Amino acid sequence: MKSRRHDLIKKIIGEEIIETQEALAEALRARHMRVTQATISRDIKELFLIKVPAEGGRYRYAVSPHENVRFSEGRMKRLFKDNVIFSDFSENIVVVKTIPGAASTVGAALDASDWTEIIGTVAGDDSIFVLVKPREAAETIVERIREMIR
Repeated sequence: MKSRRHDLIKKIIGEEIIETQEALAEALRARHMRVTQATISRDIKELFLIKVPAEGGRYRYAVSPHENVRFSEGRMKRLFKDNVIFSDFSENIVVVKTIPGAASTVGAALDASDWTEIIGTVAGDDSIFVLVKPREAAETIVERIREMIR
């Protein structure tokens, strides 16, 4: 559902001038997609939508042209410092606790990072499981995360 919604959001903002979250919600509802304002807000963050100038001095949502650099070290550090509460590990699984609603964005940052020890993540609302290989690297990942939130 989320993936389908994200694809639809990209299609909508590519075809229409969408200036506000409410306009985006209305466009989704017109296409029979049920959404809340909180969902739209999270989707905008997760898709890294930006506002760009449109005709008539207006601004519209667009997909960032720099998707491949969306998680620079500085941005990751700010994201972690603002959202990560705690991190620990057992064997080859690292657990990252976040503020409510932030786990998917932090998980996406971990997935997009160049931390080669990370195989993948599973994010809920406020918790992330990070699968690490080799097992010995789990402690290193936890230390990197703790360093970013200091």
